[in-house]
Amino acid sequence: MTMLDDRQTAAPWPTAYPQGYAVVDVETTGLARDDRIVSAAVYRLDALGDVEDHWYTLVNPERDPGPVWIHGLTSDVLAGAPLFPEVAAELSARLADRVLVAHNAAFDWSMIAREYARASVVAPVEQRLCTIALAKELRLPLPNHKLASLAAHFGVVQQQAHHALDDARVLAEAFRPSLHAAARGGVRLPLLECRPLTEWSDSPVAPRAGYRPSRQPNSWRPSRKRPACPYPNPGRYEKEMPLKQGMRVAFSGDTSIDRELLEDRAVEAGLHVATSVSRLTSLLVTNDPDAATSKTQKAKAFGTPILEESAFTHLLRDVAPADPGAPGSVPPQAPAPSSE
Repeated sequence: MTMLDDRQTAAPWPTAYPQGYAVVDVETTGLARDDRIVSAAVYRLDALGDVEDHWYTLVNPERDPGPVWIHGLTSDVLAGAPLFPEVAAELSARLADRVLVAHNAAFDWSMIAREYARASVVAPVEQRLCTIALAKELRLPLPNHKLASLAAHFGVVQQQAHHALDDARVLAEAFRPSLHAAARGGVRLPLLECRPLTEWSDSPVAPRAGYRPSRQPNSWRPSRKRPACPYPNPGRYEKEMPLKQGMRVAFSGDTSIDRELLEDRAVEAGLHVATSVSRLTSLLVTNDPDAATSKTQKAKAFGTPILEESAFTHLLRDVAPADPGAPGSVPPQAPAPSSE
């Protein structure tokens, strides 16, 4: 019996699906907003997820390389690498008119967007797709949401983890069967809008010699006092259910998306951002639920539900309105989709 290719199956390819993808991975000096890219890789895929070509570059971060034990790129290796403005045009050519695909795409996009903003250039990216969110849409039986687990599920062999080119290859090979599974099942792809970051737009690219990360007060937008949440607290978050306007959400630990931006998205969706955890807290968002922080310890003591950032940002796309009759109950505003 001859096995049929997906192109030969009866189900038509969804017309709403994108016409091309750019599978991206970046290695960085760290996770903070003033960290820099040290390497980047892009696999260009056609509408069906087939590889067209790939590209890789080192990038001089103009600072210490950060966790060398993870990405393996030392200061000596990066000393002769191009600066980001010198590779921005080539990267743009590979991202243009394609959906950016990455594993935890909010992080890769935020790092790329900041580098473009520092270079006073706008990234030619309008949408992104997070493969973590897609795996959840497909209900893949993964033990966790690491790239290694996604790769193992589809039989893709990792050769050099945390090397941008190999991570991008692995993700491209795992994305194709995910894309075809979504097409067969009529699954709507979890596409999110990419908005250019403006925090660095007025900051010149620092010179190579004597560079130090900017921590000047004017490097980032000033914090804003948020208005009180107009909706009553509907209670705790329940697994497999949507978030609801008025829920009290607390955050703990490092987040891939700038904390201020993440909290803004929550407020825009009608949630109450809490600065501490109490019995009234609906949900704690943390990427390290085992950390011995006061918030995680209180959440466990109170039985407060805990979600990872990627799961929370996925739920932010469709927050349920406050209960009818509740003060200020109106359909939620769609949050500016800059996260997964």
